[in-house]
Amino acid sequence: MAKGPDAGPEFVVDFPTLWVVPDWIEAHCPVPDGFRAGQDLELYPWQLWCTVNHYRVKPTARVGQLATAFQFRRSQVVAPQKTGKGPWSATIVLAEAAGPVVFNGWAKGSERYRCSEHGCGCGWWYDYEPGEPMGVPWPTPLLQLMATSESQVDNVYRPLQAMVKKGPLAEQMRVGEEFTRVGEDGKIETVTSSALSRLGNPIIFAMQDESGLYTAANKLRKAAETQRRGAAGMGGRSMETTNGWDPSENSVAQTTHESRARDIFKYHPEAPKTLSYANKRDRRKIHTIVYAGSSHVDLDAIEAEAAEIMELDPAQAERFFGNRCVAGTAAWLDPAKWARKAKPRRVRPMTRIVLGFDGSEVDDWTAIRAETMDGYQFTPLYGPNDEPTIWNPADYGGQVPAAEVQAAMSQLMARYDVVRLYADPPYWETEIDGWVDLYGEERVIRWHTRRIVQMHAACERLKTDVVRATNGTVNFSHDGCETTADHIANTRAAARPMDRYVLRKASPAQKIDATIPSVLAHEALGDVIAAGLAERQVSYYYGA
Repeated sequence: MAKGPDAGPEFVVDFPTLWVVPDWIEAHCPVPDGFRAGQDLELYPWQLWCTVNHYRVKPTARVGQLATAFQFRRSQVVAPQKTGKGPWSATIVLAEAAGPVVFNGWAKGSERYRCSEHGCGCGWWYDYEPGEPMGVPWPTPLLQLMATSESQVDNVYRPLQAMVKKGPLAEQMRVGEEFTRVGEDGKIETVTSSALSRLGNPIIFAMQDESGLYTAANKLRKAAETQRRGAAGMGGRSMETTNGWDPSENSVAQTTHESRARDIFKYHPEAPKTLSYANKRDRRKIHTIVYAGSSHVDLDAIEAEAAEIMELDPAQAERFFGNRCVAGTAAWLDPAKWARKAKPRRVRPMTRIVLGFDGSEVDDWTAIRAETMDGYQFTPLYGPNDEPTIWNPADYGGQVPAAEVQAAMSQLMARYDVVRLYADPPYWETEIDGWVDLYGEERVIRWHTRRIVQMHAACERLKTDVVRATNGTVNFSHDGCETTADHIANTRAAARPMDRYVLRKASPAQKIDATIPSVLAHEALGDVIAAGLAERQVSYYYGA
């Protein structure tokens, strides 16, 4: 199995890739600036890892295939500031412009790539190993480099210009302020929100810098999609680089991250969510993890920058330097504190539990959460394939599968000793009425979350039991359900009169639908304990 960059510079790669590309980069792209400007560049382990994955070749690749010869149609690299994303992105753009990035068959032995055969007089060559994939340059390289503004695009274009001027590529390229000419017919041009007229041209590669800032509001979401279509039409590919994004903005980076497509390479080093960025000691641990492999980074300097930004905008500091995707406003419940309560365990059949249910029809999700009498909360499973009781309507043609939800509830009632179910009625009044008739009105309770006083109190009870260490009403723990953790992180507290609040999304694109049944299940447990029903009196069993 392939090892990642954490294995160090000698990490193992067990898949075919165009190794000629990183070697070409180090031979043609000098250090762009600083005390070592003009000297030979050596890719950091994480940069090499992302490079060999972007140029990973399918074992079935054939000569004549372009994008389809590669395992990944496009790549996304999420890394904190100062790691070297900009200069590395410049090397990828230059490789696409003049390097051997087009699959050219499998080496049989004694094959050699010579720069002299491709318009470069530097004298460099590369000897292929038998069975290794070979590469050639694009005949007419047309590339675009996109960013939100001129200053942003300079993060990649400035080191690109310096690499060309200080290295052997000066023979092939002529750099300008807004574009670089490659040979007679090729071009690398910049695209920003103020220069979108350049879109629509056929291109073989698009480098999209800081895609976490591309939104519908600034028109860069549509621009990014247009670029990718232009590259696809020419058999080309694309790459995104970004800091952590604000999930309330529904950016291109977030869409890529959430995509289930298997032909997107994703690199996003993250520290455990149990580490709180607000804690200085934890913050140091986070920086150590996300900056691993960037030997030029001074963690003391990073800490100083982060601490200063924390005073005004903690979320921004966490995105920029902690490499985390956090919204710009305070969360209702600290995701790190929620993560610390994860203690997965098995819940046996006929265990005494309570349930929380929140349903929707089309836009939002439907979810069921359960909790045992000792405060262990979990997402139950149902069906022959043990599917989680969380339904995303997008997975079912745009509408929650009501029949599956009904079947899941029936199975849960049969599998466990369900003491109480708190269900939010909107959109599911008929189904909940049926559950009341079937399981009893003392067991199934219509619990309206729109009641501000009651909902505020229920939210505070769960939040308190998550935050407190021990000795609360219950020693709360949970199963570590990733969807629920994401929805908890998306949840915001909207202020209401009398120092109360209700829960809301950080943005319309985010989901909090697993948060609501978590609150309801915990509230049900508190009421069951207060009523003296936690201990089994009589066990009821309802057949499936």
